[in-house]
Amino acid sequence: MSLTEAIVSLQNANVRHTGLTIAQKILLCERCIATVGEVAEAWISAGSRGKECPDQPDVLAEEMLTGPVIVTRMLQLVIKTLEQVARNGRPRIAGYLSQTSQQQTVVPIFPTPYLWDRLAFIGLSAEAIMQPKVEPADIHGTWLGKVSDTNVRSITAVLGAGNVSAVCVTDSLHRILLESQQVILKMNPVNDYLRPIFQQAFGPLIEAGLLRIIGGGGEIGMQLVQHPDVDEVHITGSTQTHDRIVWGDQAAEQETRKRANTPLISKPLSSELGNVSPWIIVPGVYSKRQLRSQAEHVAASITNNAAFNCLATRVVVTCLQWKQRTEFLQLVDQFLNQTPLRPAYYPGAADRFRRHSGKDIQPDKKNCLPWLFLKDQDDKVNCSFYAEESFVGFCAETAIEASSTTDFLQSAIQFCNKQLAGTLCASITFPNDFKRREKKKVEEAIHQLRYASICVNQWSGLAYSLLTPPWGGYPGATLQNIESGIGSVHNTLLLDRYEKSVLCGPLVNFPKPVWFATNKKSLNIARHLLSLYQRPNVLRFGKLLSTALTA
Repeated sequence: MSLTEAIVSLQNANVRHTGLTIAQKILLCERCIATVGEVAEAWISAGSRGKECPDQPDVLAEEMLTGPVIVTRMLQLVIKTLEQVARNGRPRIAGYLSQTSQQQTVVPIFPTPYLWDRLAFIGLSAEAIMQPKVEPADIHGTWLGKVSDTNVRSITAVLGAGNVSAVCVTDSLHRILLESQQVILKMNPVNDYLRPIFQQAFGPLIEAGLLRIIGGGGEIGMQLVQHPDVDEVHITGSTQTHDRIVWGDQAAEQETRKRANTPLISKPLSSELGNVSPWIIVPGVYSKRQLRSQAEHVAASITNNAAFNCLATRVVVTCLQWKQRTEFLQLVDQFLNQTPLRPAYYPGAADRFRRHSGKDIQPDKKNCLPWLFLKDQDDKVNCSFYAEESFVGFCAETAIEASSTTDFLQSAIQFCNKQLAGTLCASITFPNDFKRREKKKVEEAIHQLRYASICVNQWSGLAYSLLTPPWGGYPGATLQNIESGIGSVHNTLLLDRYEKSVLCGPLVNFPKPVWFATNKKSLNIARHLLSLYQRPNVLRFGKLLSTALTA
C-alpha cells in the first residue's frame, strides 16, 4: 500500500462517521490479543532471523518478551483501564495517593491489581511522581476526556523503531486506543520484515479503519510527516534523526532554522529519543550475593538485544574510595565474558563502536563486536560517549572521588544531570543499610535526578516493559533542545503532567530475572508469560511460577 492510498483509505474509513466507543475499543483489544497469539511464534522467529541468530533460544526468548508479551500485556491493561473508565469514570489506581517532602503528588502504579503482578514480580513496586502543583484530584487532567471521546478525527504518523519490535506497536496502540486517533505506521527498514506479520496481528485495527502499515526509507518518512493530511507525528529514534526531520538534513540548515525557530513541520510532534543511560552504584557494604546480582543486572542491561537499546546502560558511576569497587567491576567483566556475543545487526554499529571507544576493532566472521567495559574513564578527556548515545555494546565506568556517601551522591547526580546526554532513564543501586537509615537522602537523590524513569536496584528495561510507568523524556524538552523527547507513551493509567516514574526492587531478585543471560529457562518462561497475559488464570500462573523457580 502506498502512502497516498493509506491516507485516502483512512480518510474514507467508516469509523470517522460512526465514531469509536469504549466498548468497541475493548472488543478490538480482545480481538488483537487473539491475533497476536496466532502469529507470536512466527513473529519471534522472524525477529531472530532478522537479528542474524535464527531460532537461537535465548534470542527467541528476548524477541518474545520484547514483542508479543509486551504488546499483549498492554492490550490487557488498556482493557482494564477502559472498563474502569466506563464503570467508575477513571482508572483504578494500585493503592493510595501520597506526597513527597516537596509536596508533589505520588501515584502508586505497580504492581497492578491485575495479571498476577504481585506474585509474578515479587518485591517490585513503582510510583509516578506528578509535576509540582498537580493536585490529587487532577492526576488524570484531560486524559479522561480523550479516552472517552468517541470521535475519530485525526491521523498520526508513527515512525517506527528498528530495534525492538514492540516499540512501534505500543506507540501506535497508545494513539489508537487511548487518544482515538488513526495511525499510519511506517516501519523502520531494519525490521520491515515484520510488516506482513503485523498486518495479521493487528488485522482487527486495520479492518476497523484505524491502522495502516507501510514501508520505505527516509524519503517516504519525510513525505509522511510533511503530508498535509497527517495531523500529528510521533518519532522513536535518535536525536539526530529527530533533528533531520524537524530542522533539515544538513547541519547548517538545522542551525539556521533553530535560530529562526522555523521547523520544517509545524504540526504537533511527540518523540521518544536516545539516552546515555547511567547506572549509579552508591558505595557501602554489599554481601557477595548482592554484589554479584547487581553486577549481573548491569551486564544484562549492556548486552540485551545486542546493546541496541535506548535504555542500555552506557555509563556506570562509582565512588573511587568504595572498597568493593574493584571486585564489582571484575564481576561485571565476568558476566560480560559469560554472555555470548551477538551479531551487530543494526546499521552503522561497527563505525560507532570505533568512533566512541577509540579502538580499531572490526566485527568477527559472524558479524559480532565484543562487549567492552572501559574503566576509569574521564569525561574531560574522552567526552564522545558521554555527549552522544553510542548504540553499541560497550559501557564506560567513571569513578568519582568523594569523602562520604552523601558527597558521592551529590557529585554523581550532578555528573549525570549535566554531563550525560538525555533524560530518558537512569538506574541507581543503594546499599540496604543506607536506604533504611537515610530515607530522606534517598528521596532527595531521586528528586534531584533529572530523568523521567528512575529504577532503584533494577534495569530501566523492566520499567519500559511493565507499561503502567509512562515512558518518555523528562518534562521541559523543546524542539530546539529535544533531550530525550517530548511527550510519553505507555500511559495506560492516563496520568497527566507526571514528572517521573520510580521503580524499586531488591538487590537480589527472586526468581532469577528472565532477561539474565544465565537464565536457561528464559524461552519457556517467556512463552508461559504470554499465555498468562492472553488468558490470566491460576493454572497459567502456576505453570509460569514453576518454570521460573527452576531457572
